[in-house]
Amino acid sequence: MDCGIHPGLNGMDALPFVDMIEADKIDLLLVSHFHLDHAGALPWFLQKTTFRGKCFMTHATKAIYRWLLSDFIKVSNISTEQMLYTEQDLEASMDKIETINFHEEREVGGVKFWAYNAGHVLGAAMFMVEIAGVRVLYTGDFSREEDRHLMAAELPSVRPDVLIVESTYGIHIHEKREDREGRFTSTVHEVVARGGRCLIPVFALGRAQELLLILDEYWAAHPQLHEIPIYYASSLAKKCMAVYQVRSRKSGKSCNCNYTCSPFSADVRERHEREDPSPNRRQQPVRLQAHQQPEGHRPL
Repeated sequence: MDCGIHPGLNGMDALPFVDMIEADKIDLLLVSHFHLDHAGALPWFLQKTTFRGKCFMTHATKAIYRWLLSDFIKVSNISTEQMLYTEQDLEASMDKIETINFHEEREVGGVKFWAYNAGHVLGAAMFMVEIAGVRVLYTGDFSREEDRHLMAAELPSVRPDVLIVESTYGIHIHEKREDREGRFTSTVHEVVARGGRCLIPVFALGRAQELLLILDEYWAAHPQLHEIPIYYASSLAKKCMAVYQVRSRKSGKSCNCNYTCSPFSADVRERHEREDPSPNRRQQPVRLQAHQQPEGHRPL
């Protein structure tokens, strides 16, 4: 289940404890989602070990995995000399990854498995694995809170015998989403109203899309802000936005806003992806900047 790297370490030190397993004895590898702490070691494992089993992930996860890890390779080339794999390894790994639809049952070597929607990020899956009649549910990272571009994690239709669940936040109780969003939009409004600029650091995938939708909704409800532009600076997100557009349409998931067009349609994407033409322009912009850090859990 999953094959990630430690985001705070480099080279071989960042790998899982692979010395405790025999790769050629593994028949099946399931990847829950594209974040580096869950998929960052996959090219290395598929290309540089004796693993000869099958690897599965959802269609959206595979599409974004390709771009996210390519970006990771570029950043790693700058920051470390201990490269785990190359762009060629990544390309070769794509041929070894099979895709699975949500609720589609597959079987490998007598092991049955199927995927449920996990929320969290586009394509994220919880896997139910059945071996000799015993069902094990592996959640990966999941979210039971629906937001503007993703459904909440599903409740499985069958009861597992064993549950392997993420515990990132343990028993921590999050602030209500409405309160969190209200504080965010009020702060942004206050800054631009007094002539300031907002620079908002975000992860390129997942949280950034949600913040764009929150700002779009708030801008639509406040005509006095319509002349203030919102810019989104991320070449990675620009590549992956098409995946969001296609998958949000195919999944039938509509946003809970009164949009006259899809929030991932071409005109809205262009509005958010263009560059600020002048640092001295009259309207003070809001800029979301994707930082070059390994993508992992969502920031609060």
